[in-house]
Amino acid sequence: MSDLLPIFPLPNVVLFPNVFLPLHIFEPRYREMVADALAGDRMIGMVLLRPGWEHDYEGRPPIYPVGTSGLITHVERLADGRYNIVLRGLERFRVLDEDDARSYRRARVDALPEAPCRGDDLAAVRSLRGRLEAIVASSVGESRTGEPRIPASMGDEDLVHALAQYLDLEPLEKQALLEHDTLRARAESLVELLEMKVIMARSPRTTNVAH
Repeated sequence: MSDLLPIFPLPNVVLFPNVFLPLHIFEPRYREMVADALAGDRMIGMVLLRPGWEHDYEGRPPIYPVGTSGLITHVERLADGRYNIVLRGLERFRVLDEDDARSYRRARVDALPEAPCRGDDLAAVRSLRGRLEAIVASSVGESRTGEPRIPASMGDEDLVHALAQYLDLEPLEKQALLEHDTLRARAESLVELLEMKVIMARSPRTTNVAH
């Protein structure tokens, strides 16, 4: 990563490593950010805004310190100066401090690389993958061809991160998943979260009846 990473804070988006994220860029300060990124290493860091951001969105409201760097892989510049871009998540980072020299936000960050899963952790993640596949299959069923929607060729890490990003989870739930230090911990929390949601969805609703 560069010494100063442009950061794009949003209230409802969390980016995970090796997952693709389409974005529409329309604010002038973030148009400038994209233009500068395209002229350099094409890197942008995605971070989540903390609750209460509405009162200072045009300024620099507080953010969660852990985010994910992304590489601009596709870009479309529209006639009015807006951009449609696609980011591919690369690596988690922790924000150390910010620089205020530009209209958009930039931060000094520490990379948070994850060690490869080995031994017991690898076996645990493989088992958790099976539970995740079962939850997804029971929730969305199978495709018309009868093949599972999750390709067997997808790696364990890619599967966990894709589900964490694309499933209908609350932004704070996604942020909590991102902040786990290991893939095993992230997979365990994702399984617990989805199983809880399945139980809640299947539980009959009760109503209070006045007599």
